[in-house]
Amino acid sequence: MDFLQTPDIQILLGVAVALVATVAGAFYIYASKKPKGCLDPENFKDFKLVKRVQLSHNVAKFRFELATPTSVLGLPIGQHISCRGKDNQGEDVIKPYTPTTLDSDVGYFELVIKMYPQGRMSHHFREMRVGDYLAVKGPKGRFRYQPGQVRAFGMLAGGSGITPMFQVARAILENPKDKTKVHLIYANVTFEDILLKEELDGLSTNYPDRFKVFFVLNQPPEIWDGGVGFVSKEMIQTYCPAPAPDIQILRCGPPPMNKAMANHLESLGYAPEMQFQF
Repeated sequence: MDFLQTPDIQILLGVAVALVATVAGAFYIYASKKPKGCLDPENFKDFKLVKRVQLSHNVAKFRFELATPTSVLGLPIGQHISCRGKDNQGEDVIKPYTPTTLDSDVGYFELVIKMYPQGRMSHHFREMRVGDYLAVKGPKGRFRYQPGQVRAFGMLAGGSGITPMFQVARAILENPKDKTKVHLIYANVTFEDILLKEELDGLSTNYPDRFKVFFVLNQPPEIWDGGVGFVSKEMIQTYCPAPAPDIQILRCGPPPMNKAMANHLESLGYAPEMQFQF
């Protein structure tokens, strides 16, 4: 092994070691770098509709293709996008929506849309067919989330206000390092109005110790084991975490519901800093 002691061999070994270290370091930086998202916060970009699934008479799931099969949308947890379309008069309309997908869903993003008879943006989605393009800009929103920032979330959702809650809940529950618990109260008029019912039941089954959901219906079917009427103070007391510095209540629903929930929360002792409205 004396030949390893010669100056030329030692120089070559040193160069080889340095080269290996450089390559390994570059690979680590490349592998650990978060992929750049497809969104532009200043300009609308067009995304192609590649799949549409009708979930009920007025609800459909829209899947839009990203730039490549490994691309991510680049939407922070709990934020939303602005979508631009045409109403039934041909005029531009812009409305915010929250995808039900995360950046772990590569190559596409999905929107679950409830289309209202008189909704201006609803008209645009009702007319969309596979192959059409949707103009999108983002990310938008004030919500910021870091794993473990609170011990538990209480969520109060009504109608299509479930989409940001579902996105946040998925991100929390699918992160094995995040131990945050999620308590959701989800209100609708009828059973058929419940969006993402199968997915929410799946979260309950897969994460029974960390995710609880309580459904409330204004017009329940004959056989029903959930809440009846409107979300009450008593329901919040029973199914949401009690006021504390390490909990937060998120709410998203129609304006009358948001106002009623704000009043309930205030009377129950939830301080303003414990609340966030999407």
